[in-house]
Amino acid sequence: MQFRTLGSTGIRVSALAFGAGPVPALMTSDNNQCQRDTLRRALDAGVNWIDTAATYGNGQSEAGLGRALSDLSALDDVHIATKVRLAAEDLDDIEAKVRESVESSFKRLGVSRITLLQLHNSITACRGDEPTSVSPDDVLGVDGVLSAFLELRDEGVIDHIGLTAIGQAESLREVINTGQFATIQVPYNLLNPSAGEPSAGESVSAEFTEVDYGNVIEDCARQNMGVFAIRVFAGGALAGQPPSRHTYKTEFFPLDLYRRDQQRREQLSDLLGPPADLREIALRFVLSHAHISSVIIGFGDSSHIDDALAYLGAGPLPAETLHKIASSNFRTVTSSTPR
Repeated sequence: MQFRTLGSTGIRVSALAFGAGPVPALMTSDNNQCQRDTLRRALDAGVNWIDTAATYGNGQSEAGLGRALSDLSALDDVHIATKVRLAAEDLDDIEAKVRESVESSFKRLGVSRITLLQLHNSITACRGDEPTSVSPDDVLGVDGVLSAFLELRDEGVIDHIGLTAIGQAESLREVINTGQFATIQVPYNLLNPSAGEPSAGESVSAEFTEVDYGNVIEDCARQNMGVFAIRVFAGGALAGQPPSRHTYKTEFFPLDLYRRDQQRREQLSDLLGPPADLREIALRFVLSHAHISSVIIGFGDSSHIDDALAYLGAGPLPAETLHKIASSNFRTVTSSTPR
């Protein structure tokens, strides 16, 4: 395992982090034995960061993690990060709802303290511009999210606070540039690298058809924030997997996007040709970014961990491969499927 410094936290975080979300469905399933076996393999490999959320399986992920880590006597051996997602009706009393969510998460996880608490909502100019999105004022204003998070940090039940970088780039930048948040998790992959590359540069063309995350990773680097990459396999499209059950019903990264990513994957496969393994290239591409602290991967079983370790060991992609990918136009594919 490789370890990287997580921004200003001083934590040496494993380059591969254990994602307990609903796409692989491991931790939102009832297969306790597979959960334990996969977690044990991850811990044995040196993974020291686990990412979950209150909304993953309506708390099922947190409960499964708490049970499996307890069975493995490993609750004190890892950093746990969870998240708060606020519904529209929660915004009249943000502090109370944040505290209620955290208390429920701790109960499911079987802990009294965690390393990181993150806001799970998108951040947009106005509330509701995107599903469940909140405004910068909801985050930074009096009695807002930041105030609630800082209160919990001051009480010693969380060590650090973080954000999810989905929403509108300028609104995200407004919150990032306060310097108040220690970490961010951001979608960044071969098919949409816009969070980590200049929008006007050669890598993300003016005809790019998906969400432009506006190179926010650079803003995070200026604030010395730790950066977790998410969706490194584009919800399974880059791994050649069928869409998950979650993808059929979610408002975030929905089925239409998955299908467009499948088209782009086919173009990329044609571009690189055999014997290219797009799973390996996808992971090594993300790890090649100088400001990525760790990559959150939804492991479905132990074999996925072994594969990821092998890809990690191969190192960053060579410059010629990165240039070939950047100079291609596969990221601008359009589809008759509406956005």
